[in-house]
Amino acid sequence: MKSVAENKKAQNIAEYIIYMYQMEDLIRSYQGNPAEIKQYVVEKYPVSEEEKAEISDWYLSLLDQMNAQQILEKGHLKELNQLVGELARIHWNLLKTDGTYFEAYSKVKPFIINAVMQAEGKDLGNEIQICLNGIYGLLLCRLLGKKVSDEQLKSAEAYGDVLSYLSRYYHTVHSLPEN
Repeated sequence: MKSVAENKKAQNIAEYIIYMYQMEDLIRSYQGNPAEIKQYVVEKYPVSEEEKAEISDWYLSLLDQMNAQQILEKGHLKELNQLVGELARIHWNLLKTDGTYFEAYSKVKPFIINAVMQAEGKDLGNEIQICLNGIYGLLLCRLLGKKVSDEQLKSAEAYGDVLSYLSRYYHTVHSLPEN
């Protein structure tokens, strides 16, 4: 069985990162308690016991990584931070070389500036991290049943356009055969 995470990683790297942020937060919501993760998360999957065992192993592996990297309370897995860094490098290169990407970026730039201004000096990370956080924030609002403003929807659309472009580019580069 190919996991949801593996499928997302193979198809859309930005979706994968956001999905993994969700999984980190899900594990945190149970304070990293393996028994509760099994009981309240894994047991809810409508799959065979064998598949539940695989899913449980995946969550426990993720929990082990989070513990080893000391991010059970906050932060993201090193792998995710590295992927965000790689997307940021692609972003900076495309800004210099790709007019279509520059156009998408020019639509998102005001939202990035606004996020930085609202942070009042708090480090939000690079521009791609800000885009990911914007999309993830919208997702959390919807999951929690909070009202989403028109401004949030506009910013999320702009963030999504940039992240979609970067994801397509990332997968184009990473699907090329190595020499």
